[in-house]
Amino acid sequence: MKKQISTLALLATVAAVAVSSPVTAQDNGASNWQIRGRLIGVIPQESSTVNIGGKASADNAVTPELDITYFLTDKLGLELIAATSKHTLHYNTTTKVGSAWILPPTLTLTYHPMRGESNLSPYIGAGINYSLFYNNKEATGFNGQDMDGGVGFALQAGADYWLNDNWGVNIDVKKIWLNVEADTNLGTTPVHVDMDLDPWVVGAGVSYRF
Repeated sequence: MKKQISTLALLATVAAVAVSSPVTAQDNGASNWQIRGRLIGVIPQESSTVNIGGKASADNAVTPELDITYFLTDKLGLELIAATSKHTLHYNTTTKVGSAWILPPTLTLTYHPMRGESNLSPYIGAGINYSLFYNNKEATGFNGQDMDGGVGFALQAGADYWLNDNWGVNIDVKKIWLNVEADTNLGTTPVHVDMDLDPWVVGAGVSYRF
């Protein structure tokens, strides 16, 4: 948690400096706003501990993603990323525990070193996400499922290739560090899971600036 607070403080400081900068965000006549639509793959890299022994895991998911970026300066942007995905949860790989949807809005501070200089505009970013679980469903034999999300750290890298003044294509990769605590009951036996999901999020789509 100390690391997450420190990261948030750093991002807030950088953003404050950027906002106070006299440089305005201009990109070959485009305004400060950009949106993207992507199709993403969410690939958990989980590790877990379970109070009754064994391991818990979550499957991969494919889902649409939408993000919007506001450029604070020519090269520095704030990007808000929104998507939701459904994951099936397993115990010891083969036993289905249930399923849940995750909503992990992510805010990153992105740096675009070639923005306005080339049709190709790569970027890197870092930020935070808050993950919320909803619509939990239990498999046969389990009951009382409850999942708690939380705040995680995120890194990002990608590139836009602009086809004209407004439209482009995009590829993007994110790594999110996310800890999940889940409780359920196997019959009358309480089960507690502490799991680091830590997914890779890989996507491609279209970009629009206006």
